[in-house]
Amino acid sequence: MYPKFGDLPSPIRSPQDLDTLDVLADAGDVNETPFNVFIGHNLGHRVFTMSVPFRKFADISAVANNREAGPVAQRALDENHAKKLAVYMVKGLVSAAKMRRIQGGKEVPDTFDALLSKLGEQPYFSLQPLVCNIRNVPPGGTGTGGIRGFRLETTGGETAGFKVFLSERHILWVVDGQHRRHAADLAMTFLDQVRQTGKYPGKGAVLFVEKGKAVTEEEMLVWNEAYEAARSYASLTVEVHLGLDIEQERQLFHDLNRLGKKVDASLAFQFDGSNPITHFIKRNLAADLGVSVTESEAKDWSEDSGALVLKDVVAVNAIAFLNKGNIAGATPAVIEPRENAIMDLWSRITEIPNFGNHRAKEKTVAAQPVVLKALAKIAYDLKFSNRRPSNAEELYKQFLDGIPEVDFAHSNPMWNYYGMSNGERLDAGLDGLAAYLPDDSGGNRDIGSIQGDFVRFGAKHNDIYPILADMIRWSLKLPSRRDA
Repeated sequence: MYPKFGDLPSPIRSPQDLDTLDVLADAGDVNETPFNVFIGHNLGHRVFTMSVPFRKFADISAVANNREAGPVAQRALDENHAKKLAVYMVKGLVSAAKMRRIQGGKEVPDTFDALLSKLGEQPYFSLQPLVCNIRNVPPGGTGTGGIRGFRLETTGGETAGFKVFLSERHILWVVDGQHRRHAADLAMTFLDQVRQTGKYPGKGAVLFVEKGKAVTEEEMLVWNEAYEAARSYASLTVEVHLGLDIEQERQLFHDLNRLGKKVDASLAFQFDGSNPITHFIKRNLAADLGVSVTESEAKDWSEDSGALVLKDVVAVNAIAFLNKGNIAGATPAVIEPRENAIMDLWSRITEIPNFGNHRAKEKTVAAQPVVLKALAKIAYDLKFSNRRPSNAEELYKQFLDGIPEVDFAHSNPMWNYYGMSNGERLDAGLDGLAAYLPDDSGGNRDIGSIQGDFVRFGAKHNDIYPILADMIRWSLKLPSRRDA
């Protein structure tokens, strides 16, 4: 497949083969860094697999997404995504430092677990390999201008790996992993600032909830050991392709990012042990309260078991806890103090007639996720919003006490408000509801339709659940959200 020199694949040459000035000139710069690698052939193309110290990767790599710097082979950087990855990496480094102590037989101070709890605990940490390309070498790294190296042998003479020498000109151009690269840089910046200033960053690399707060002596011990982990034994795995041109880099980027199949949302949430909201769902709702949760949805309402789809339960709780459409960025410091209030909400939801029963969707509109999102929105507005009224606690109790009394039957004309004439609204006793609802002149007012005996709300939940929340507020005689 590739030419060899004895038992060594080209251009991995033994030191005694590198003793002429011409060969040394081909080998690269005098300033070289050794790396231990495994040599493989990914679908026939030679690649290196190497481990790089966490702190060092940014120094030896670059990203081709700046049009002024050369040919572009990358998408634009998403700073928010990189920050989320950086928080994950900081957690991983603290966990690595903790494991180092355990393996060394040292006592683990409680501060390790306290910081991990604030960052967000999970059972395991790992990063997928980054994929890079060294451009200025021949394809496969073969021949003149290749990469110098030699074989590493076991005592029995078997090949254990190779030691290669990368010079300053051997830049690792990131094909897949630019957000991980930037996140690693943010994580190191955070650790540097914490150690140098003795305070948590209030701007820039803000990766910890306690912005601007002074670091205690016990906490500094943890951050120093996390920094040591990043400098030494915590590493990133890199697959290095050799001599690809820009067109090949772009094709590789496409194949790595577009040919994979996304994990189903419910399965991903089921497997995720890191987010405090998924913890709350599994521990409090499913285990303690007995809310039935499933990974797949019955398309036919006559086959509805009454269980809620996990991805829908996650979305409902994202609104209840955070007033957001997803749970990304949720931290224990924010979620845990709010758990009792949201547990009270779900306790009342389970008291809604026919909720959770067989064929629940045919018996109550409350079995439709968009209605639960409406209830979650009211809960957030009355309990956690910065604009909540002065008597919010009293109103929240009124809201919880009233949930089981709301008419969530399909026959309630309130759900068909936008499908009725003004006269029909008056006859149904809905004349006061208009003051709670948004103006008819703009926005999506197609919240659903009556199909046979059932009200089926539409799929555009973000447009629909605020309107349903207004209807529920009106039926419970709560203040309109427009009065806040």
